[in-house]
Amino acid sequence: MKVLHRSLLILTILTFGSVWSQEQVLTKEEVIARALEENFGIRLANNEVEIADNNQSIWNSGYLPTLTGLAGANYDLNDRITEPENGDIVDQQGIESNRYNASINLGYTLFDGLGRYYNYKSLKEQYDLSQLDARETVENSILQIMSVYYEVARLSENIDVLEETLEISQNRVTRAQYQFEYGQANNLVVLNARVDVNNDSIALIETEQQLRNTKRDLNVLLNREINDNQFQVDTTVNFVSELELESFVDEAEINNVSLLQIEQNLEISDYDIKISKSGYLPTVDLTGSYGWNRNRSAATAFFPGSTTTADGFAAGVSLRWDIFDSGRTNVLIQNSKIRYQSQEIRKQQIESEVKRDIANALGNYRNKLYILKVQQQNVDTNLDNFNRSQEQYKLGRITSIEFRQAQINLLDARTSLNLAKYDAKLAELQVLQLTGQLLNVEL
Repeated sequence: MKVLHRSLLILTILTFGSVWSQEQVLTKEEVIARALEENFGIRLANNEVEIADNNQSIWNSGYLPTLTGLAGANYDLNDRITEPENGDIVDQQGIESNRYNASINLGYTLFDGLGRYYNYKSLKEQYDLSQLDARETVENSILQIMSVYYEVARLSENIDVLEETLEISQNRVTRAQYQFEYGQANNLVVLNARVDVNNDSIALIETEQQLRNTKRDLNVLLNREINDNQFQVDTTVNFVSELELESFVDEAEINNVSLLQIEQNLEISDYDIKISKSGYLPTVDLTGSYGWNRNRSAATAFFPGSTTTADGFAAGVSLRWDIFDSGRTNVLIQNSKIRYQSQEIRKQQIESEVKRDIANALGNYRNKLYILKVQQQNVDTNLDNFNRSQEQYKLGRITSIEFRQAQINLLDARTSLNLAKYDAKLAELQVLQLTGQLLNVEL
């Protein structure tokens, strides 16, 4: 039963490997293109940009006139008793009267102390700021997506390594079984080989489960079907040249999104000061209207009933100047200036933090590249050691335990190389994000 169980396990793994080889490769370009269209965070950021675009339009500027239509109707029903000094009392029941009116009113602010002008300019700057906010969201989302993408790639390569390791361990079981049958080894050698196969199988199964989970994470970020795991990823990694990376660092001050955002905030704060100062100046409004009125009154004891209709145009100009508004405008100006000073302080802080982050990220990236180089050398050394140990094991010059140790060393070295490769790439992406070039280079 144990042999049958292992055979089924091996068949399942081989079948999975066959299906894996037929899966479609999801390239980095396809991932990024889909993220820009389907990622939830990016879609929300794009909606904010659309709102800011609507706010900066002429329809929200205050430069257009207002046109208002008004209409009304009144109906009165009264009883009236008239008692003249000389004459009979007149008792009137159910006296009706009607009033109707309609008008179209036009209003336009001719001058408001330039507050409207600076507000319009501020809305333009806020739209530019919203685009920078959206860019920041895109950069963060791409960095998150690529980290998951490269984790899928790492686990995929680890599975290849574990499958090779399992195959070698299975061959050891076969060899140990033959040696036992021919009396060249005891049953303990066979049992140890089978234990190693079981351990390698467990490691492979657990890694496969991690891969499926990570693929689901990627599907969520790309708004794909959650359980659509029938895809592979591109495991090739290319790095930006050192010379190009240095040029990116030199231009980080004009490309870093955080620095660009604080510049926009400074512009907006400057316009806020000017908007507040507009309160010192007068406001001039123009008005115009066309009106229609109709009144119908019932007859009284002394006057006959009548109907009056009137219509016509009216126009006017008004000026309002708050010569003293209890100091409200002065407070607004002072607070706006303080907010501007705060933005300047914030700018100094961000500039310092960005320089620190770039220096740290660059140092971390170069360190990761060195580790990658060392891990590659480590793999070469362990591969040579494993090949030699395998030959020695076949000749019976080393024990299965020594051979297993060489096998484990090679496995650790290869999985560490995979980790170092993708760690270095992610460190490079962080440098590219800080220098404002994440969306401008091929990942």
